[in-house]
Amino acid sequence: MADDVVLAERDGAVAVARLNRPDARNALSADLMERLTGLVEEWDADGEVRCIVIAGGDEYFAAGADIKAMRDRSFQEAMTTPTAGYWPRLWSCNTPMIAAVSGYALGGGCELALLCDMIVASETAEFGQPEIRLGIIPGAGGTQRLARVLGKQRAMELVITGRRMGAAEAHAAGIVNRVTGADDWLEQALDLAGVVARRPPIAVRLAKQAVKAADETALSAGLDHERRLYELAMATEDRIEGMSAFIDKRQPDFRGR
Repeated sequence: MADDVVLAERDGAVAVARLNRPDARNALSADLMERLTGLVEEWDADGEVRCIVIAGGDEYFAAGADIKAMRDRSFQEAMTTPTAGYWPRLWSCNTPMIAAVSGYALGGGCELALLCDMIVASETAEFGQPEIRLGIIPGAGGTQRLARVLGKQRAMELVITGRRMGAAEAHAAGIVNRVTGADDWLEQALDLAGVVARRPPIAVRLAKQAVKAADETALSAGLDHERRLYELAMATEDRIEGMSAFIDKRQPDFRGR
């Protein structure tokens, strides 16, 4: 069943989507992307979900697109493939997303991790855009997101050589937030997600919008956008609760209002 290609779990306010095509190295088939996108949109609309973790397995986060399915695709089919539509839908998610990466995150797998808001990586993780070795280039944001994180020169090297980057190098370069041991990568990702889930949910969503705007707008427009989002945060009950808790020296009780 298509549902089996992504396993859904809930742990309180944290939702987990586990890519589950081990025989295909978690290649991002149309069925997998449809299931993943549907889950993310469902959770994004659920006020009880405050953080989403996207995880793979120990050896593979996702080893790219389904090359067997792509090989015989015509130019016209490449132009109209429904798979392309899943990426902007994932990007439009307002709930923070964390990629939990162990093993290979290559091609579309690297792009999926980069699309998330934070990355927790096992020391075994490897990131890369090897599409050039297949006669193509990244088509789901790899060139753009790598350039924004790494700068033009370093992104260019990865994209036009297909070189892989280990977890330590990715952390030093600013791609990865945390590097963990080989056995606790998912636990550490869930720990980070739990921290996010305890923060005021409206302010978290506004903060995500503000940071994303830094990638998409000029500085002056981004500053204006940030100010408007700040003013919205000031209008919430959670803002009053957070400030009152700080003054009273107690833990806040954020309710998403």
